[in-house]
Amino acid sequence: MENIIKQIEDKYKALGQNPETYLKGLLHAKPMNYWEYVQVDALLNLQNTRTDFSDELIFIIYHQVTELLLKLVKHEIGQIIFSDDINSDLFLEKIERSNRYTEILNSSFGVMSKGMNYEDYNKFRLSLAPASGFQSVQFREVEIYTTDIINLVKTEFKEKATSIEKSFEYLYWLDAGLDRRTGNKSLTLLQFEEKYLQHLINTAEKCKKINLAQKFSKINNTDKNYEALKNALRKFDYLFNIRWPLTHLETAESYLIEKGIKRDATGMSDWQKYLHPSYQRRIFFPNLWSEEELKNWGYFII
Repeated sequence: MENIIKQIEDKYKALGQNPETYLKGLLHAKPMNYWEYVQVDALLNLQNTRTDFSDELIFIIYHQVTELLLKLVKHEIGQIIFSDDINSDLFLEKIERSNRYTEILNSSFGVMSKGMNYEDYNKFRLSLAPASGFQSVQFREVEIYTTDIINLVKTEFKEKATSIEKSFEYLYWLDAGLDRRTGNKSLTLLQFEEKYLQHLINTAEKCKKINLAQKFSKINNTDKNYEALKNALRKFDYLFNIRWPLTHLETAESYLIEKGIKRDATGMSDWQKYLHPSYQRRIFFPNLWSEEELKNWGYFII
């Protein structure tokens, strides 16, 4: 106990503070409890549904859980890219954590595909337009943290993406934000860009030399963890850019296709085409895949 008190004293003296003040504060502090630490009451009051359909609660909680898992992925990758001195052991640990979170994201789609009333969903979802999962800024931040922005540009426009700001005119995700009936940007995309476009451009500028792909390129291929890291990054690429969109597509098809007739998504995208990974061709680490794998992107399992 004396040693602990000594360490506390040293800590606050190093900060130029009086340790006695903090020790007295600790004396009067209330014991921590679970509900206050986790903010349970606040958390359980974040579900503000728009309709009286009971399954809308499932829909909104599912998306909130998704955002929390994306935050965990971003947290792990952020620790790699924003560190000036990260060893390959820690690098590998963070990527393996990110893979576990992404596997949970993929398996969690069953909550939606098997957990909501079909008719109710196709009624209450209409009250959510133009909101769309497309507007998840954390999803875009994970992409920017992970790869060079050119890898998010549609193949046919890569030569036009001469700067980061210019690249944002040709990103693959813009296809999901076009109103197919008019050819104009949808309200979904306009809202998203108004709120986040400059932030994402700034993030891409900040990450262009330190993103995950850049960090891995600095790892020597003789490093003891090189092959394990390579495989972990391939797995992350696969889980995030093949498995996720395919699982998302399967879930969307279960609700938005009836008797061969395709319903519109709330964001008005051509979702059946857009969601398939062979169309998106979102590939974080193209240099880690064979020519055959790149050619068949979206049509293989690892």
